[in-house]
Amino acid sequence: MVTIGLDLGGTNIQAVVLDGEEVLAHAKLKTPADGDRTAVLDVLAAAVHQVADRAGTAIDDLDGVGVGTPGVVIDGTVGGASNVPGFLERFALADLLRQRVDRPIRVMNDVTAAAVAEHRLGAGGESDHLLAVFVGTGVGGGLVLDGRPYLGASGGSGEFGHMVVRQGGAVCPCGRRGCVEAYAGRRAMTLAAERARADGWPTILFDVQKELGRSRTSSGVFREALARGDELVADLLDAAVEALGAGIASAVNLLDVDRVVLGGGLADRLGEPFRMQVESATRPLLFLQPPRLQVVAGVLRDRAGATGAALLAADVA
Repeated sequence: MVTIGLDLGGTNIQAVVLDGEEVLAHAKLKTPADGDRTAVLDVLAAAVHQVADRAGTAIDDLDGVGVGTPGVVIDGTVGGASNVPGFLERFALADLLRQRVDRPIRVMNDVTAAAVAEHRLGAGGESDHLLAVFVGTGVGGGLVLDGRPYLGASGGSGEFGHMVVRQGGAVCPCGRRGCVEAYAGRRAMTLAAERARADGWPTILFDVQKELGRSRTSSGVFREALARGDELVADLLDAAVEALGAGIASAVNLLDVDRVVLGGGLADRLGEPFRMQVESATRPLLFLQPPRLQVVAGVLRDRAGATGAALLAADVA
């Protein structure tokens, strides 16, 4: 069974072709930074054609296409994704993409898809009770409970980034205050750095961005600024770790998962020191003692979401 998985991120769209569990090809395209949802849909369709060509697979031979997207997914529609142009208001993503590629489409939350991939093929190990936390442009979450993806009553489970960890705290891109994403999402951290610079705080973050020729303050830009001793970036990352630790501990105390897979662009770039900091911030806040929780790094990295989307598309094909 051959399926394509797409992972729609705030910066990139990842695509993979799976034959069962074998990856036949992969591709990466840039997510439009502005405009409306039409531009994003066009790039999603282009990703399907590009990765199918690389795999030598005709579109008509595909059993299905899975799409992992930020936001709340309900019956093929999506809304509430503030990091993708045109994805804040709910619309029928599956129907509109089907018109472009003429194959069965399954839409799911992006980090739910990543959780499935890490559970089946990656860092999930023997755990059937797993929380995936992905830290990138925003902060997403996905759950596998009793060995199955957990979607919730309305498809809105796993919105880890919008757990409130500080009442009346920093403004999140979603418009509320005190969310995990308000402290740990790269977009929110960039806005905080811009405000601090305007108030006279020294930082080399934006100089590094120009030096590296990046159009955005990517995860690599944050890593490089941190490596060069930028104190503002270090403070922002400390606040991110504190928010992540509080959010993870609260989720674990509620659900009793025994494994947290930490991934996403920022977590991947910062590597083992970041994972250790998050684990250290989490453990003192856990109710169950001694803690049975393992916080592990994702192993599928930036292809986790696309791989999971392809696996889930095969499940219903």
